[in-house]
Amino acid sequence: MLTTLAMELHLAYSSPKSLFAAAVILLLAGCSSTEIEEQVERPVDELYNEALASALAGDTKAAAPQFEEVERQHPYSNLAVQAQVMAAWAFYKENNYNRAIAALQRFVELNPADKRVDYAYYLIGLSYYEQIVDVERDAEMTRLALNAFEELQRRFPASPYSRDAALKTDLARSHLAGKEMAVGRYYLKSGHYGAALRRFQRVIDDFQTSNQTPEAMFRMTEAYLALGLVEEADRVATVATYNYPDSVWTGRLGELQANPERELPKGIFQRSIERVTGIFAD
Repeated sequence: MLTTLAMELHLAYSSPKSLFAAAVILLLAGCSSTEIEEQVERPVDELYNEALASALAGDTKAAAPQFEEVERQHPYSNLAVQAQVMAAWAFYKENNYNRAIAALQRFVELNPADKRVDYAYYLIGLSYYEQIVDVERDAEMTRLALNAFEELQRRFPASPYSRDAALKTDLARSHLAGKEMAVGRYYLKSGHYGAALRRFQRVIDDFQTSNQTPEAMFRMTEAYLALGLVEEADRVATVATYNYPDSVWTGRLGELQANPERELPKGIFQRSIERVTGIFAD
C-alpha cells in the first residue's frame, strides 16, 4: 500500500519542494496506517481475560495497560469499571504509586457508589503508606495515608479492609506524634521551653491515642518545672498519673521523690522538685 502511494506521489510531484511535501505526506500516511491497526476493537471479554492472564502470571507491568485498554475500548461495559480497579492494583504492585493513586482517585470520582470504593480507599492508603521511609522527612506522605485510612473507616466501618486500616492508622498517628516528640525534645534540650511545650501539647491534642502521649506529658512537666511554673507542672503530672498509671513515663515522675537530685532541664528550682514529689506522697 505504501509503495503504491509512494509511486503516485513521485509522479504527482517532480520539484524538490514537492518531493519534500510528498515525503511528509507519506510519513503521515504511515503513522495513520499504524494507528488504525492499533485501534482495532476487540471483544471486551477477550481484552479483560488477556489482562487478567498477565496479572495471574505475575506480569503486572503488562497487565496495567491491558486493563486500561478494556476501559478505553469499552467504557460503558460492566468490565470497564472492574478494569479500572485492576489497572490501579497492577500499578500498585509495580510500585508505580503515583499512577495507582491517580487511577484510584479517578475511580472513586466516577463511581462514588460502587461496592469497590472501600477497596479503592484502602489501596490509596497503602500507596501512600508504603512510600514512608523516614517519618521526619515523609510527614506529608504519612498524613495522606492517614487521611485515606480514616476516610475508609468513616465511610465503611464494616469493610473487611477497615481492621487493617485501623492498625495502620494507629501506626501513622504514632509516626506523626513521634516526629513532634523529636522536635519537642530538641527544643527542650536547647532550653526553648515555650516551643517545646507547643510540640508536646500538639501530641496530646492531635494524637491522644498514640503511644507517645505519656512521654509528652512527662516532658511537659519537665518544661513547666524548668520555667518555674509549678502549678502547671503539678496539673500535667496529676493527669498523667491518673490516665497512665502503668506507663514507664509516669513511673519516671515518681523517681523525683526517690532521687531529688535527678538532673532536670536547667532553670529548675528546688522548691519545684518538692512540689512535684508531693503528688506521689500518701
